[in-house]
Order: sequence, then C-alpha cells, then structure tokens
Amino acid sequence: MKNTGLEKQEMAEQGSGPEPLVPVDPSTLNAEQLDELKQRAGKADEHWERLMRTAADFENYKKRSAREKQEAIKFANESLLEKLIPVLDTFDMALAAAQNNQADQSLQTGISMVQQQLKNALAAAGLEELDATGKAFDPNLHEAVSQQETREVPEGHVVQQLRKGYKLRERLLRPATVVVAKSPAA
Repeated sequence: MKNTGLEKQEMAEQGSGPEPLVPVDPSTLNAEQLDELKQRAGKADEHWERLMRTAADFENYKKRSAREKQEAIKFANESLLEKLIPVLDTFDMALAAAQNNQADQSLQTGISMVQQQLKNALAAAGLEELDATGKAFDPNLHEAVSQQETREVPEGHVVQQLRKGYKLRERLLRPATVVVAKSPAA
C-alpha cells in the first residue's frame, strides 16, 4: 500500500497513526501481511478491552460521586446540630429547676414552649432523641458510667438515663449516658 503525497501530508497533520482500513482480498496476502493483520487485530482487541474497562470505571466513579454527594447533603447539618444539643440539655435543666422551685407558672410554660419549638425544629432537620430508660444496654447507642444493683430492672438493662443521646438520621451524634442494672449480690 503506497501513500500518495496528499495522504502523507494528511497523516502528518493527524499524527503518525495506523493506516486506514482498506478492503483486502485474503487470497492476495502473503504470510508477512497476514501476521501484521493478526497483530493489528490483537492490538485492536486490547484497545477495545481497555476502552470497556475505562468506561466501566467512569460509570462506577459517577455512581460513587452521586452517592457521596447525597450523603454530604443528608448530613450537612451535623455540626450545627451537635452545637445545639447542649442547648436542649440546658432547656431540660431550666425546666426541671423551674418546676422544683415552684416558679411562676407562666415562666414554666414559656420555657416549655421554647424547648418544644426547638425540639420540633431539630426533629425536622433529622435529629432524633434516644430514650434509653428500661431498654437493654447497647454499647453502640449508650455510654455506661456506672452499674447499680437492683431487682426492679433486668440485668444488663438501663436503670437510669443521666444524659440523652441523639442521632442524626442513622448516624449517632452523642451516646446516651446511662446507669446499667446488675443483679444484687446473694
């Protein structure tokens, strides 16, 4: 296959690539040309396989990126909620103090209303309170600070919750601080 001057100029402009495919009569090929065609076919197969792997890798990358983006959106409020959890604790303490001191009923009602509004807003953002009292101790959700001997609650269950735990959707933000029951010594 001879290249004309024009074809050589086009190849030089495009870069030195393989010659374009031209219909060939197999009966006119010699062994050397047949070997060259087999080599080219092998290289074409390798390039095709590489293209398919690259396309699959790119698809996996797109799916992984979409998943990571959804996760980032889902948990974007996590740091804000972590900062607001102590505010909820303070409201709980203020309400308990107002009730214990028999403070003005309107003060108790006001604190309770503000606390409930804050809880509703945080729940709408995905915050969930963990109530551990009376439930089986779960080290994934609870932080045990002590044990208490008792017959009223089964062994390994929470006797008292000292501090509430919180989750943002399925992710634990803060474990509940609890006292765990143990059987009394005989």
